[in-house]
Amino acid sequence: MTYQVVLIKIDSRATEAIKVQEVLTEFGCNIKVRLGLHEVTEDKCANDGLVVLEVGGDKAEIKEMIDKLNAIEYVNAKHIEM
Repeated sequence: MTYQVVLIKIDSRATEAIKVQEVLTEFGCNIKVRLGLHEVTEDKCANDGLVVLEVGGDKAEIKEMIDKLNAIEYVNAKHIEM
């Protein structure tokens, strides 16, 4: 079985999270699992974060999603097959 994973690094969550969410909503039928990570302590909430997706569906759609995510400033997305 092959797993398809997309890693999305967001370096400015405060300004870019809404744009990322819009893309994820557009491709929601391709997303099986979503996990968001960012550092949180009592006195700090990091402005950068990582979103991990398990995706499925047509590879052209996944590529389109990656391209749209990478077009957003401060966002770096990568598709990994394992």
